[in-house]
Amino acid sequence: MSEMQSNNVKSGTSTVWQIIGRLVAAAVVLAITAFFTPGFTINNFWTLVIAAVVLTIIDYLVIKFTGLHASPFGKGFVGFALAAIILYVTQFFVAGYTISWMAAIIGALIYGVVDYFIPGNQQM
Repeated sequence: MSEMQSNNVKSGTSTVWQIIGRLVAAAVVLAITAFFTPGFTINNFWTLVIAAVVLTIIDYLVIKFTGLHASPFGKGFVGFALAAIILYVTQFFVAGYTISWMAAIIGALIYGVVDYFIPGNQQM
């Protein structure tokens, strides 16, 4: 019995580290994307952190309810469009995060390229 409890604790800890790793990776990818995308601004570090959390939550909810991944290269045009929409919609939840439609489209492309080169599996 204690072996099963030990496995559950390890599994729970692993999930927490996966979530933290996903948030850190999302923040890094988002910072790089904002830097290289004209018309996309993030005012400060805390705005970046909050935006990464919001992006991760929106992405998680989209995956849960539709089964579609917002990956610009993983799911073709649908994933690309979904990534652009998620980047754009995030500005309505995060103060200090602004992006235009054109910047969201360019940002989705850059986000996909950078996300492709960041090592690690970011799926939950």
